[in-house]
Amino acid sequence: MVGFGYNLFIFLVDKLIYFVQFFGPKAKLFVEGQKQIPAILANIKTWREQNPDREIIWFHCASLGEFEQGRPVLEAFRSQNPNVSILLTFFSPSGYEIRKNYPLADFICYLPIDTKSKAEHFVKMVNPKIAVFVKYEFWPNTIKALRSNDTKLIGISVILREGQAFFKPWGGYFKELLFSFEHLFVQNTATAGLLETIDYQSYTVAGDTRFDRVLDNLAKIQPIAGMADFVKHDPVFVVGSAWPEDMQVLIPFALSHPQIKFIIAPHELHETQIKTWAKELSAIKYSDFKDKKLPEAQVLIIDSIGLLSSLYQYAHFAFVGGSFGKGLHNILEAAVFGVPIFFGDRRYHKFEEAKGLIDSKVASPIKDLSEFVEIFEGLDLEKLKSVKKASKDFVKSQSGATYTIIKFLAKI
Repeated sequence: MVGFGYNLFIFLVDKLIYFVQFFGPKAKLFVEGQKQIPAILANIKTWREQNPDREIIWFHCASLGEFEQGRPVLEAFRSQNPNVSILLTFFSPSGYEIRKNYPLADFICYLPIDTKSKAEHFVKMVNPKIAVFVKYEFWPNTIKALRSNDTKLIGISVILREGQAFFKPWGGYFKELLFSFEHLFVQNTATAGLLETIDYQSYTVAGDTRFDRVLDNLAKIQPIAGMADFVKHDPVFVVGSAWPEDMQVLIPFALSHPQIKFIIAPHELHETQIKTWAKELSAIKYSDFKDKKLPEAQVLIIDSIGLLSSLYQYAHFAFVGGSFGKGLHNILEAAVFGVPIFFGDRRYHKFEEAKGLIDSKVASPIKDLSEFVEIFEGLDLEKLKSVKKASKDFVKSQSGATYTIIKFLAKI
């Protein structure tokens, strides 16, 4: 009955997909992306005719955050298996639009809407030897099609929670999906414990691959054009993935700390919103960068994509956005540089790395401007030294998931 309801819902979504594009720019991108899938499948068919003896490995990520978790595994696999072709798929435009030209994947497209016929056709055309799904992705018809195709299905950086359907008395339909996976590499012991309650044994507590990703980023970091000239020798606060709710605290904080330079990377590049923030802060935009020199200012707003993880190299302090609203964004990109991290105190509790960094006295959730100022002004040189060591020790202690996963994939 649950399966019938799911398939009916997906059928209706598929039939009404044309109308989805009128619900906003992201929805329109999603619809356009679905239209491009047949062309990608045609390319794969041609490639197979020309390379009958080569394999395809499929990596699937819901969005950009999941891509960053899967990326260390994909890149390590590519390095060790240069003759294997890689298909990379996304569900969300926020992942696909930013990574559609990612050079280490041979084919990149959206995941088809999960109807039975589309899932079966997609899997048949791709015919992957291995499919690696990142974190939360459990699409019933796609998973069943992979199982019927004898594709080895692996889950990496998996986190499960007690309230999910897999662990409900009525959740047999969804529980079956978990048992379709050859192996699950889970992030924590809590997820492992939940799997034990349904007698699922094919798992490894490997941790979060993002720790490997940020350590790799640290090792390969390159300077950003114009940034050294902007920051000079001043203390710098880097604000990552800022939402309007975050800026309600950050704008008055910045205005009351004129001795500090602020680099602000908005979560979304809405021109009107950026203009408003720039006006309130007398800020310049990174697009103002001309001839390797930025105009003099206290605040720089990054109005381009793809720089955030490298911006933290200039930080003495960091604020990571999202947890005053829908949920905290990636704090590990900041943590690897050993700086004190601040974020809103509302929606961070489900993120293990946030709790670990709080326990290590690296990160501080703040409820309002007053608490933000109080904690910030309580920092002294000794505390900053302690944060630097604790942060780097924490990140290093959690690394290694990629090696564990790659070692397993090499045996398949």
